[in-house]
Amino acid sequence: MKKIIISLIALLIIIVITAICISKVNKDDSKLTKVKVAEVTHSMFYTPQYLADALGYFEEEGLEVEFILTPGADKVTSAVLSGDVEIGFCGSEATIYVYNQGEKDYLVNFAGLTKRDGSFIVSREKIEDFTLKDLEGKTVIGGRQGGMPVMTFEWALKEAGVKNVNVDTSIEFASMSGAFIGGTGDFVNLFELSVRE
Repeated sequence: MKKIIISLIALLIIIVITAICISKVNKDDSKLTKVKVAEVTHSMFYTPQYLADALGYFEEEGLEVEFILTPGADKVTSAVLSGDVEIGFCGSEATIYVYNQGEKDYLVNFAGLTKRDGSFIVSREKIEDFTLKDLEGKTVIGGRQGGMPVMTFEWALKEAGVKNVNVDTSIEFASMSGAFIGGTGDFVNLFELSVRE
């Protein structure tokens, strides 16, 4: 009798697991709420977002999320305000700029994915025991004027008492690494590190 009860319980468990698997396979994706997210850059610092997507957490919450690379906070802001996307993923400075212009339809910050600025100062030459003082008299590609990366960088220079640094703000965020590789600047302020031999 004990063997029959155990066999029935095992069969019931198998039926339940099979039913759950079939329901997931036959899930109607049309019931998912579609959300477009404009993100300012693809970065290792945003790994939690990519993991949530890859592991199906958004779908579990009834969301079908599409991430659209939209380089530059100004472009992300435009995409949100035009209605092309529902959510813009960029620095909070964009919200302040739109609000200060007196717009009635302004952006609202509602979440933060990173707690600190994730920029790296990349040099053409190896510098032993680097400090920010090593930047004096040099040109650094900093990012778009008024953008979060360059504002954070300039704040760090000020806090360290470093002066006489030429911070180039004429190059768009998405073009900074290419400009540096092409020979512009002594240093560049990047989100991602690339290793070259």
